[in-house]
Amino acid sequence: MTEPDLQPTLRGSLIELRPLRVDDFAALFRAASDPLIWEQHPENDRHRPEVFQKFFDVALASKGALVVIDLESGRIIGSSRYWDYSPDRRDVEIGWSFLERAFWGGRYNRELKSLMLNHAFGFVDRVLFRVGETNLRSQKALEKIGARLLRTETSPSDRGLNPNKLVFAIDR
Repeated sequence: MTEPDLQPTLRGSLIELRPLRVDDFAALFRAASDPLIWEQHPENDRHRPEVFQKFFDVALASKGALVVIDLESGRIIGSSRYWDYSPDRRDVEIGWSFLERAFWGGRYNRELKSLMLNHAFGFVDRVLFRVGETNLRSQKALEKIGARLLRTETSPSDRGLNPNKLVFAIDR
């Protein structure tokens, strides 16, 4: 069996997703630099350059990170990622997603997740999402696209952040 493409280029009517590149840092940081994007996130200081740099470096190393490009303006407006693909379990995680606040409200996130889900269901039966238990905005967005809560997980945090994550799933 061939490995699935975890960094595809996908195009919808509002956005295009393409693999994250090293030279995307400045444009992606501009999109991520609004503190309100991160206010409910466990790592709520990700708008700071040194914290975002770590996020960016891990995203590049993941080999599953994508930038979100607004088709109207051609600008990078966010990112998302495929992670932890398991051929045995036939699942993959979608996460680390964010969009500039100007693109909040449903349409852009719905298209982002739809493009990623449609691609993922070409090689898995289940897509997982892990969300911080205080991130109500992301939880509601997942419920809007039909995800259901599976469980709560606790993982160690080296920064003293709330380690509890809610795991949601969408099955093919």
